[in-house]
Amino acid sequence: MTHVRKSVVVGVGLVLAAAVTAGCSGAASHSGSGSSSTTHTSGSTPAGGAPTESNPPGDIPDNQAYVAFQPSSGFTGFTVKVPEGWARTAKGTTTVFADKLNRVQVSTVSTSAAPTAGSVNNTVVPRLRSQVTKFANPKVTNVKRKAGTVVLLTYRGDSAPDPVTGKVVRDAFERYAFYRQGHEVDLTLSGPVNADNVDPWRLVSNSFAWR
Repeated sequence: MTHVRKSVVVGVGLVLAAAVTAGCSGAASHSGSGSSSTTHTSGSTPAGGAPTESNPPGDIPDNQAYVAFQPSSGFTGFTVKVPEGWARTAKGTTTVFADKLNRVQVSTVSTSAAPTAGSVNNTVVPRLRSQVTKFANPKVTNVKRKAGTVVLLTYRGDSAPDPVTGKVVRDAFERYAFYRQGHEVDLTLSGPVNADNVDPWRLVSNSFAWR
């Protein structure tokens, strides 16, 4: 009888040991699964969304504000919206607004005849070819803007070297020639060739109004 009891005790002990071992194995397996899940989560997109990318060089921000500009001297019978906060320089009848790689240039001239596609091709294009470094791809068209039909000259050229870095950028230009009663206003918009400034440039050119 004593031998039987000892056998029973030993058997129970083996069963308990096996149960403990199985429990530990299960816990270890569960812990490994949790570790794998954590690693996967840390490599996923943060709860706040993907990081915001900055605008490509030359792109005018969508939230750019605009203000009305009217010359204080010379011919003052017009207004046009220009980007707020851009650096402003004036020389004679030309005013330039610039920021980073973009420019808005407004020039006025007295003339007895309205500009046409032919006159721009025959006079303006040759002049710009001699003034703009690596002038190329001129195209003259008549386009509609809120102020009426205007002559648009598009072309490409190199920017002036950056005064600090010396870097030169390939620019795209839009030159609008507005005319009324002996007064011509030339609005030239320029920025890097690959910049997406279609909407800002349309806003500026559509904002032109005679007074």
